[in-house]
Amino acid sequence: MVAPTPIRQTTIKRAACPLGWLVAASLLTAGAPTLAAPVVPQPETTIVLAAADDRAVEAYLQAREAYESAAQSYWQAIADKRRARFAKRRNGEPITLGDYVLTQPPVYAGPPRPPGMIPPPREPAEPRPPIPTIADFLRAAATQYGFAPDRPRTEFEFKQAYARAATAAGITRDQAVRIYAFETGGNGTYDSQAGVVAGRANARPISPAIGYNQLLSTNSVSLLAEHGDRFIAALNASAARLSSPARSAMQRKIAALRQMVAFSRSVPNAWSAHDKLAKTTQGGIGIHAAVLDRDIGPLLQTQKLLDSVRFARIKGLSRPLTAAELELMNFTGDGNGFDMVMMPQAVRERVPTANFFQRQGYERNPIARRTGTVAALVASIEAKMDSASKAQGARDLAAAF
Repeated sequence: MVAPTPIRQTTIKRAACPLGWLVAASLLTAGAPTLAAPVVPQPETTIVLAAADDRAVEAYLQAREAYESAAQSYWQAIADKRRARFAKRRNGEPITLGDYVLTQPPVYAGPPRPPGMIPPPREPAEPRPPIPTIADFLRAAATQYGFAPDRPRTEFEFKQAYARAATAAGITRDQAVRIYAFETGGNGTYDSQAGVVAGRANARPISPAIGYNQLLSTNSVSLLAEHGDRFIAALNASAARLSSPARSAMQRKIAALRQMVAFSRSVPNAWSAHDKLAKTTQGGIGIHAAVLDRDIGPLLQTQKLLDSVRFARIKGLSRPLTAAELELMNFTGDGNGFDMVMMPQAVRERVPTANFFQRQGYERNPIARRTGTVAALVASIEAKMDSASKAQGARDLAAAF
């Protein structure tokens, strides 16, 4: 009979740098809180070792601590440079290469976690609520607003409505089709939700993003808060052209939309407030069902693109945005996207994509990590647009214009 491997307890002291030690320890724990979570300094921690050499553990911890220290410094520099660029742009000052971090994010290259090392116990992370499905959005809309979206009879009918809304807003066919191709792969439907693949059993959404532009639920709340009156006016104009009973149905839709707009304006006009409303309240969840409506959905999705176009104009860009540039703003937010749009090609080739993300967003974004620089990111977006625009869904959308 073989004797069991003894389990040892080793106390590792990190009094000189408790934060780095705790961050390293948190990386070893499944389900650990994000790095932004408050950390309580602990100068002394006990780690249980089972068949793991003390020296290997110490080497691993030191390597992780050094990596975390470098990573925190890097991402702090990214944040500082971003704030400085935004301030310079507000003041009309030129942006130079020195206003960006020009190195790539540090990558952990130390030893792997030793076998048998058991990290110290931590408080369990608060579970995240599940991402709502389309059925959840519809249920909340019916309960909160008595609203059920008018779904199109065919996919092409929705594409035609979207093309009319885009044309009226000044969004070109090339912009609309190529962004649709990039966001959906070229065959997305008006009710496609991120992560839910047709024909795949038990598929679960990875995001609340829905539709041709993959509009987030927070986008829907924000767009209603900012442009709800214009959407209501557009539906009133449509109602005036209808006869009963279609007019009565449209008036009921307008009444529900008014309730949604009022709810979206029940908080300050700020992304963080809209995000909380969209994700934590049934009223906010129900608003996102409007994306599926054949009258409201095209207005919402077109407005999201139009807001980016207007942002660029206000900032002084007189030429039209290419589809890839408009997608950059859709992809990373108007401020970051415009920053990249205004870069000369020579600067794009040197500036890392990390400059336009927060750490967690960058680490979850395979495109940003894989491409590395702004020039490569733009080229990757263009290549995907070229390829996906050949799909039948993209060709159908082009034909709808």
